[in-house]
Amino acid sequence: MAGGHVVLLGDSIFDNAAYVSGPDVVRQLRAALPEDWQASLLARDGAIAADVPAQVARLPADASLLVVSAGGNDALGNSYLLQQPAGSVGEAVMRLAQVQAQFAESYALAVDAVEAATVPFALCTIYDTAFPPPEDRVIKAALCLFNDVITRQAFARGVTLIDLRLICSEPGDYANPIEPSVQGGAKIAAAIARLAMRGVAEDGSIVIAG
Repeated sequence: MAGGHVVLLGDSIFDNAAYVSGPDVVRQLRAALPEDWQASLLARDGAIAADVPAQVARLPADASLLVVSAGGNDALGNSYLLQQPAGSVGEAVMRLAQVQAQFAESYALAVDAVEAATVPFALCTIYDTAFPPPEDRVIKAALCLFNDVITRQAFARGVTLIDLRLICSEPGDYANPIEPSVQGGAKIAAAIARLAMRGVAEDGSIVIAG
């Protein structure tokens, strides 16, 4: 496959220029792809899953691979729940389950819009983040609820899943607790470039690691 065009959709996992002093993810992706390939950034810092359909509406006509990283800001917007008191563990879990259900609806609509573009695409999990302990353990556990939604969508639709938890696995992969550094961005870009070079798996079985 030659002369392809990769388009990045979603949030600041891809639109991280404001958080790094070196190249951002899309620039790193362009460097990792062959010279006859293009990479475009439609992802926007601060975007939530519900913003993805508007990004899809701006797709270039020659897009050949879409990569979506969304959901981190949906989780961040509900992080206040982790500080709320609860009468029991069951009550706390029920609150989180309600948030998960809301995200599942929003994320499904986002993926519907991506799928409707009839361009091969891949979905990304939300990475673990780099908060200090013991806060990191609580956040990782809570993110599992959001990542469950993402992985279910990927496997139910038979599309490729890029697991950013496996890619950004070192402290140096983060510019701050929630944004990728130049090092992390390079790993993300390399994974996307490898995917672009060999094509999206027809059965959705590919899981990209670092």
